[in-house]
Order: sequence, then structure tokens, then C-alpha cells
Amino acid sequence: MTRDRPLGWLMVITGIIGWLASGTLVLEKLEVLRDPNHTTVCDVNPWISCGQVMQTWQSSLFGFPNMFIGIVAFAITITVGMSLLAGAQFARWYWLGLQAGVTLGFAFVVWLWSQALYVIHILCPFCMVVWAAMIPLFVWVTIRNISAGVIPVPANAARILGDSGWIITALLYVAVIATIFFAFIQVFAGTSGF
Repeated sequence: MTRDRPLGWLMVITGIIGWLASGTLVLEKLEVLRDPNHTTVCDVNPWISCGQVMQTWQSSLFGFPNMFIGIVAFAITITVGMSLLAGAQFARWYWLGLQAGVTLGFAFVVWLWSQALYVIHILCPFCMVVWAAMIPLFVWVTIRNISAGVIPVPANAARILGDSGWIITALLYVAVIATIFFAFIQVFAGTSGF
């Protein structure tokens, strides 16, 4: 995955998935702005509802809906992935910029995840799709940059990370699923009152 072609495919696939989820959220947000009584496509119950999450201050942290960030960021991801598939070679500064963007995006997603689970107590399915797309994107761009020497680390650590990318990705997915389970255990146990 640290070679340009496999990484390019990963970036295109995760970019498309994230872009579609963000795009759906944009369309739903526009409907909510047009009609405050609009029921979003993912309003399932009191714990799974994009519409309720959209009403929180966390959904517009920078003064505009967060999903607009996703539309732009995932479009960039797709573009970089397509460029890698076409054989483009990028300078170290470019990779550092991409790393900064992916890292900030991952940190933002982690913050949104923590807010959804521990503050808002509502899950947004399309937001979770964005979380799922960001995990391998962050892991593999980081490992690629470590393996290529863009981020300097000792050779043994770089080799271990390069060999463990999918394990790290899987562990992050397991961690997210476990935190969702334990944050909503009353729902899974049927003791929530609904």
C-alpha cells in the first residue's frame, strides 16, 4: 500500500466514499435549512439521526456546516489519488502538506466521534461513513510518508509500521465499534426505555 499505485487506489476509493457521504449530508442539510421540519433519510430513532446531529453546534464548528469541509477535502483526496494513478510524482513538501491535511482531518473526525458518543449521544450514519473512510486514509498516507522518508523515523520502526498498516487500520475500526457499543450499551441491552 505504500507504493504510488495501491495508495492511489486507496485514496480514490476512500475519497469517493467520503465524498458521497459528505454530499448526502450537504443535500440533507440544505433540505433542513429549506424546511426545518424535514426528516432526513437517516433519522431512524432517537440514537440514529443525522437531522438531530445537524441541529447541534458541533455540526457547524467553524460557522458553516462541517460537511462542506468533507466535500472539499475528499475531492482533493480523489484528485491526489487519480494523480498517483496517472504516474504523478510529488515533492516532499507536497507530501508534508497532504500529511498535514490528512492528520488535521483525522483529528477533526476523532473530535466529532467523541462529541457524537459522549456529548450529543446520537449517531449520524453518514458521519460514521466519513469516519470509516478517514481511518485507512490517515493510516496509509502516514505509513507511506514514513516509508518514503518524508517523516523521518528509525528504519526498524518504519519497517514495522509498513508491515502493520492493515492491523493498525483493523484495530482502529475495532476501537470505534467498541466505543459505540459501550456508549450505547443501554440501547443494545434494551434498558433505554424505548
